[in-house]
Amino acid sequence: MQVKTCQITPFQDQKPGTSGLRKKTRAFMAPDYLEAFVQSIFDGIGGVAGKVLVVGGDGRFFNQEASQTILKMAAANGAARVIVGQNALLSTPAASNLIRKNKTDGGIILSASHNPGGVDEDFGVKFNNPNGGPAPEHVTEAIFARSKELTEYRILDAADIDLGAIGDQTLGEMTVSVVDPVEDYAELMESLFDFAAIREMFDGGFRMRFDAMHAVTGPYAKALLEGALGASEGTVINGEPLPDFGGHHPDPNPVWAKGLMDEMFSPDGPDFGAASDGDGDRNMVVGRNIYVSPSDSLAVLAANAHLAPGYAKGLAGVARSMPTSAASDRVAEKLGIGSYETPTGWKFFGNLLDAGKATLCGEESFGTGSDHVREKDGLWAVLLWLNILAARKDSVADILKAHWAEFGRNYYSRHDYEAIDAEIAGKLMDDLRDRLGGLPGTQVQGMTIAEADDFAYTDPVDGSVSKKQGIRVVMEDGSRIVLRLSGTGTVGATIRLYLEKYEADPAQHDLDPQKALAPMIAAAEELAGIESRTGRDTPDVIT
Repeated sequence: MQVKTCQITPFQDQKPGTSGLRKKTRAFMAPDYLEAFVQSIFDGIGGVAGKVLVVGGDGRFFNQEASQTILKMAAANGAARVIVGQNALLSTPAASNLIRKNKTDGGIILSASHNPGGVDEDFGVKFNNPNGGPAPEHVTEAIFARSKELTEYRILDAADIDLGAIGDQTLGEMTVSVVDPVEDYAELMESLFDFAAIREMFDGGFRMRFDAMHAVTGPYAKALLEGALGASEGTVINGEPLPDFGGHHPDPNPVWAKGLMDEMFSPDGPDFGAASDGDGDRNMVVGRNIYVSPSDSLAVLAANAHLAPGYAKGLAGVARSMPTSAASDRVAEKLGIGSYETPTGWKFFGNLLDAGKATLCGEESFGTGSDHVREKDGLWAVLLWLNILAARKDSVADILKAHWAEFGRNYYSRHDYEAIDAEIAGKLMDDLRDRLGGLPGTQVQGMTIAEADDFAYTDPVDGSVSKKQGIRVVMEDGSRIVLRLSGTGTVGATIRLYLEKYEADPAQHDLDPQKALAPMIAAAEELAGIESRTGRDTPDVIT
């Protein structure tokens, strides 16, 4: 086996976003493109000679081929060992767990998360740090800087190895350890939750539906829900991971998981429903005839986490991304623990978790997790909900209504305008940003604006500062409008509009969220002019 050194012209478009580098699959398949970015990762982290890495992905198109390339490059760059999921499959939280459990030097995760998969759809590559979390900004900046000057990469001239065979193999002088992708993760889940109580609940006739969306969580959900916990066969639907996710969009929200929503709102719907995304780090939770917003889910989990053995000692704190509703802040205040507001992107939670300042974290984009790994974790959130349901013996609807009665309800919604011309979207944001200083004290739709800013975050652990993280317009009653451009798409720009209104009166807790938020929706259009400037009269997705 010979190490080849391949000469290339540096690429200038390999800037990682909040979750690594995402492009169309064909872009990664182009000559030298994947290889150049992987070499930039290796060089950007100071090399991989003698190091141990984890590699795996969500099974989307090109996942296996990319994994073989990364293994050959790791061997050529002197890595000592790579742990890879069988058939190159690893959910993102399972990869984070393997990094942490084996004390490796990090890992490369292949996924574009909730984006569609296929030869004409999306692919992604990201590096996770030794703590198991996404690389922080100083690391991604080093990787990007290296990519712009990289003129060669190294790769082993060798045949592909058998990723279906569990056990150790050699690739050059490097050990490749192919592992069961589910086993270590399942062991971790059993250490956190009361599996006996959940099994008893299923034995008592509790019915559930879990939509794996033909993505990576299918094998995990089958092993845990239908296996370890005794849920009936067929509880997990769309459970086989497919390279194109069955032609569907693997995003667990009411739009893309419509079949699950229809079943949950049918006359004989199950007691509990859930879905997860392409790489297993997101979740949607639904009760019979009631949808649970991600912001409410985080707040309910924070208020009830002590019912699970792994969190019985209590929480150190709760962290949320800035666009996520303030519902969890109210729980943290009552519990007397810290609450933190960070920019969007799970990497911002890493320092808080490592420092022991937070135990639970959540984002409004269907991401929830805890300090058990350093990624959001869709199936973990589902299991915590099941543990709470088993302990309280209440329905999802009863738990939500009791929570709102105690803490008040934060009506909340996100409106996504996808594939907007990037220049138009950028100009819209810049124009509103330029007007922020003059907005406080003015009125919009009969409401007085109290504050308006472009969110900047100072990390309480290391003092690092992240600016321009989203425009906030806050009314005197605490209602909020937030706008930001998303970094997870691959075509044009996605404008995300977040709307929030707090309601303390229990008599007003049963309104339709879009009706309750109607004044905020009108105010957002008056301030930003999304419809008038983009020509979009309705959002592509409302959650």
